[in-house]
Amino acid sequence: MSFRATPPRTTRRTLRGAPSGPRPTAGGGPRTAGSPGAPDAPGGSGPHAAPRTPNTPPAGRRGKEGAWGWLFVSPMVLVLGLFLVLPILMALWVSLLDWNGQSNPFSGQAKFVGLDNYRALLTEDGLDRTLFATSLRNNAYYVLLTVPLQTVLALTLALIVNQRLLRGRSALRTAFFFPSVTSSVAVATVFLFLFQGSGAVNTLLSWMGVHGPNWFADSRGVLSLLLGALGIVDPDHPTGLLADHSFMGLSWYEWLSGPSIAMCTIILLAVWTTSGTFMLIFLAALQDIPRELEEAAALEGVNRRQLLRHVTLPALRPVLFLVLTLGLIATWQVFDQVYVMGQGAPGNTTLTPAFLSYASAFDDADFGQGAAIAFILLALILCITALQRWALRERGARPRRNR
Repeated sequence: MSFRATPPRTTRRTLRGAPSGPRPTAGGGPRTAGSPGAPDAPGGSGPHAAPRTPNTPPAGRRGKEGAWGWLFVSPMVLVLGLFLVLPILMALWVSLLDWNGQSNPFSGQAKFVGLDNYRALLTEDGLDRTLFATSLRNNAYYVLLTVPLQTVLALTLALIVNQRLLRGRSALRTAFFFPSVTSSVAVATVFLFLFQGSGAVNTLLSWMGVHGPNWFADSRGVLSLLLGALGIVDPDHPTGLLADHSFMGLSWYEWLSGPSIAMCTIILLAVWTTSGTFMLIFLAALQDIPRELEEAAALEGVNRRQLLRHVTLPALRPVLFLVLTLGLIATWQVFDQVYVMGQGAPGNTTLTPAFLSYASAFDDADFGQGAAIAFILLALILCITALQRWALRERGARPRRNR
């Protein structure tokens, strides 16, 4: 067998019948790398290709698209402006008036007082500032206890019902979510019967040898009772630094006495009724985590605790921020449970800014002060949300810019 040798192919093809030497230019000489129309040589300064421009529509088309876009969103913009922005601006104007609700606040019949309503709540000594400070203290303890408890409980329930080998997952999800779709007024009424002096809760405690308190009539603070049991302070007659200094009309001891026993029952009610909704949010996020991450972690030999800390929780960071934000907004605006279960009693220990705004406007006919309380509460919610967003931000190294 003989092999026929073939000449090696060249990468450059020449036209049939064309000379093999360099092509002459119009001037008679060979083309160089710098001459027009010549290919670039290594290190040469040949012409570069013109950059491609994106196929952008003309300015007239962009203007028409913007007009059509505003036309399609205009119904929703009108609805939001009519039922959201305009009432907020009207309420802001009312907060600057001394208005009893019997006249038109925009006709000049109401007295314009400027920032007097805000001064009475924040800086001037009096009953208004004391009540507002009391409501802030009560609501602050309500937020500090309700938001972490409902978040942890919701995440725990979501992890339980997300197990693939668990039987009756659908029934458990329905049972956990059922309190969230029940009327809050109905649930509050049931809690009133459960936590009465002779209710079911105290009956169960008596079987264990514990004498339960009269839940909705006990205004004692939980922290003050704990400090009194430890012998640090006297809850009935506090003295010293905590009793001698005050802020916004309340002594430091009153600020640090903790939520009352009556407020603790409302906290239990809020945790029980809101955990189901947040459980569904966490459950949707857990089902969206790729199984490859869990399988890779299992191959590395991590246990469930390490998997939760290093895989699950980092993947749930955006959802965790959403749940905490919704929880903060809802807890600072709590109203219906307070209205049904005590209306501030006993001793204003269940009073909240939302209920105080309602009571000032509709019970005391001072709509200017009620609107001022609402706007202070709005500013407080915005500040806390911004602080929470800063605390939960992504802490990664910023990439350096190439100069």
